[in-house]
Amino acid sequence: MSIDETCLADGELYTIITNKSRKGKQGCLTALIKGTKQAVITKALEKVSIRTRFAVREITLDMADTMDWIARVNFPNAVQVLDRFHVQKEVTEAVQQIRIKYRHIAIATDNAAVSGAKQKRQPYHPKRYENGDTQKELLARSRYLLYQLPSKWKESQSKRAEILFREFPDLQKAYKLSLHFRSIYESKEKPKNIRSKLKAWYEKVSKSEIKEMLAAACTIERHEGRILNYFTSRATNASAESFNAKLKGFRALVRGVRDTKFFLFRITKLYA
Repeated sequence: MSIDETCLADGELYTIITNKSRKGKQGCLTALIKGTKQAVITKALEKVSIRTRFAVREITLDMADTMDWIARVNFPNAVQVLDRFHVQKEVTEAVQQIRIKYRHIAIATDNAAVSGAKQKRQPYHPKRYENGDTQKELLARSRYLLYQLPSKWKESQSKRAEILFREFPDLQKAYKLSLHFRSIYESKEKPKNIRSKLKAWYEKVSKSEIKEMLAAACTIERHEGRILNYFTSRATNASAESFNAKLKGFRALVRGVRDTKFFLFRITKLYA
């Protein structure tokens, strides 16, 4: 099974539980419940027999604490597997936080320089790097390259990355740590060996003393047991994300949701 949340209409969240074996076809939708509170979800799932819920052996989910409790209470025999892409996102977003922090500083510095030039009635010409970017442009345009592997960079991105890492060494350290973490997921080793790799990564993060990366490492260490479960079966929450995309596509096809009850009725007829 997979469990996820989605927004169907008017900003309201729904919890979706899907059956992986149906591969997004009819019968894949097990439950579509309004809200994300554990008590509400449990009450709704009580309609399903205990025998059926106990038969679930594995459930994939994201890192939200509510999803953890929903799975624990309603599928007690199921092994919880944290989706690798949500876990990796925790680390890549930490890198982006550092970039955004430096960009805010660059914008503030640039604004102060413009104001100073105006007061002196002088023209303002910001410093430009060899690729033509100003500092705030450099930081804004580096967003996507920090998500990618160096082997995927285009020539202009490689040049931008060289300047970026020269100007902001902390950002380079954080990026290298994110690549190291990504390589752990690419490993084909068993969970016990992955645990030692994670421990080595924690030590590297600790030595870096980058607070954003330390926060990400703390979160990952807290969820380590469920992260290691991935390396047994290598199951992901991709099926749930795919189903969410289907629902959004269907909503776009019918040009939005005016009658929520009827929209839910149509979804259950198609997928339940």
